[in-house]
Amino acid sequence: MHKCSEDFINHRKEENTKVLNQMTAEPSSENQNYQERFLLASKRIQEIPKELTASSFAADFFRQVTSFLSMILDTYKNISEGNLESMSLEELQQQNHDLYADILPEHYANSYANPDYAVSVLGNEYGPLLCALYAELRGTIPQIFEQNLSDLTIALELFLQIYGILQDESPSAKEVHSALYFYCFDYCDLTVYERTRELFDPNRDFLTKRIREADLQDLRYLYYLGEYVSDNEYRTAEYLNSLPLSQIQDMAHTFTEGYRKGFEAYRIDLSRKNTVNIRYTLGFERIVREAMLQFQCMGLQTIIYRSGIQLATRPAGGKNGFHGGAANKQYEYDHRMDLALLFDKAYADRRLAVQRLAYEDHRALASAYAGPAVMETFGEIPWIPQEKQTIPQYDHRQQKQKLEYQAASSLLTNEFIPGNEVSFTIIAYPVPEIGKHYREIFDATIQVNTLDTDLYQEIQTKIIDALDQGTSVRITGRNGNQTDLCVALVPLSDPAHQTRFENCLADVNIPLGEVFTSPQLQGTNGTLHVTKSFLNGLHYNNLRLTFQNGMITEYDCGNYEDPAKNKKYIRDNLLFQHETLPMGEFAIGTNTTAYAMGRNYQISHLLPILIEEKTGPHFAIGDTCFSHEEEMRTYNPDGKEMIAKENDYSRLRHTEEQKAYFNCHTDITIPYHELGDIIVCREDGTTLDIIREGRFVLPGTEKLNEPL
Repeated sequence: MHKCSEDFINHRKEENTKVLNQMTAEPSSENQNYQERFLLASKRIQEIPKELTASSFAADFFRQVTSFLSMILDTYKNISEGNLESMSLEELQQQNHDLYADILPEHYANSYANPDYAVSVLGNEYGPLLCALYAELRGTIPQIFEQNLSDLTIALELFLQIYGILQDESPSAKEVHSALYFYCFDYCDLTVYERTRELFDPNRDFLTKRIREADLQDLRYLYYLGEYVSDNEYRTAEYLNSLPLSQIQDMAHTFTEGYRKGFEAYRIDLSRKNTVNIRYTLGFERIVREAMLQFQCMGLQTIIYRSGIQLATRPAGGKNGFHGGAANKQYEYDHRMDLALLFDKAYADRRLAVQRLAYEDHRALASAYAGPAVMETFGEIPWIPQEKQTIPQYDHRQQKQKLEYQAASSLLTNEFIPGNEVSFTIIAYPVPEIGKHYREIFDATIQVNTLDTDLYQEIQTKIIDALDQGTSVRITGRNGNQTDLCVALVPLSDPAHQTRFENCLADVNIPLGEVFTSPQLQGTNGTLHVTKSFLNGLHYNNLRLTFQNGMITEYDCGNYEDPAKNKKYIRDNLLFQHETLPMGEFAIGTNTTAYAMGRNYQISHLLPILIEEKTGPHFAIGDTCFSHEEEMRTYNPDGKEMIAKENDYSRLRHTEEQKAYFNCHTDITIPYHELGDIIVCREDGTTLDIIREGRFVLPGTEKLNEPL
């Protein structure tokens, strides 16, 4: 056993009996400041059901929501009195179910959290606003477990303010909108400030303390963290508990060593850093705790923050941080753009000012932050959301303002946490939903994540040497795939010492198995087509993107019968409301073992992009892989310097910073069975084959065909 692990386990045994008692410690001074307001709000909420009559405006809405808030208040009291430890597993499971019952698929049709239902009952003026209000109130669930009285209190007061507005003789939707707007605007100094701070402050340690001190063999711990616990999270934790400590330590070591190697590969001094952020899904605590210990041995404290759940912090492009299961994916999709009800330039400017203040107040903490270590999951059944007319949407003016805000926010983050001074690592494991072969697939994933680095380094060097002979690469599809692309390559001025392609081994991007570049936009033309793909948690049928000089000019898919719905789906979830995006990356995946795993278990369509991108060529739309890191000098193992790090857009960082980045990067992979040829095109008109009909034919790469 690792010495660090032995010491840690002894300490943990002493602390296990204290963990739940700590949840009932004296309230912080911040909580004490809100105590009186909280008690007043709680008392007032309990009175509302008695006041409602059949003629009351939105009476049914207020009955449903006050019923939920009463449950919130009861649960808060139960936790504050230290009663969780006396609850049985079955009681905790029932409590977890009850907190999320209203949005579960079987109840969602008649829930005011469903935009369609809210609009049908409350009308087009009030429905979207009150639906967003209810979603904001539902976001208080984690706060009651963290005993976060400030955020809980201001949410309750918002509810009471809107209730008061709607009890007037002549209620006004504009007043409701104003209440929501100024709730977000005025409390930026609380919500946005704290959200910014928790990204790099290890003192925000609710989650790290629970993970470090809990008895993970007692699965009741899953219900102490304030997230929805689905079968996936429960069975994942149950399975990891069945594995020996040595295997858990090895999995954690693959994760943490990949992180360390990233700093080594990019020649960044890790010793100057103090904190690392672990992002993961509930259920993997046994691996995460060992990773925390191993990072501690590197001199890094772990930060774990929860994925945003409030109007001000909810991400539109998927969860980012620690999170539990999805009680209802449609609910999350319906509310991903609630902020569109309120967003304007004044609010954007206010957010930026508060973010800057948070960074300036914690400059030393931001400087000591080393970057994220991400543990993704895969295996959930592909899902296509129902597109609803009642979902909030950003209008054209708001879209422009939001993109400008995102660009400014990205630049602000880079000012205090420069991209060339941090690194990252990403790894992925399956969840039980993947099917009856879950355990075998889990073991196969471990094998994929730990392939022979030396072998792949040698093979990928041969591929890079071949690619560096060309001026462009042609990629075609087969077996129904209609891809036909010409990717232009950045010129080399010193081929003996320069390369266009990075040799990706098992460091920041686990598993190993790709060579990648930033294409030259001018001359990159053609069609990218994939019959099935699972991107950013959403499913796409027959995704087709057309490029002209590196930019998307047309796009379509076959998810819906209505072509307009398909275009909107892509624009919202792949283009992230940009008019167009460039091709930011071209890569050739070489991990045929991962491809074989997908084929053998018939889970290719379930693989995450992290693994899928290694199972064929892939093309990223959005920023390059070197966003904000263009000045960092990096070298392949053969000593050649990687020089293809920018394109016509990122080059604008020197003159027009806000136009340089799109703040998105989505990889789209053509799997080997849909891949035709990959051919290097030289300047003199000759060609060199790397892949023919989905098989490696370049001398020295034939071993990659064995798993195929």
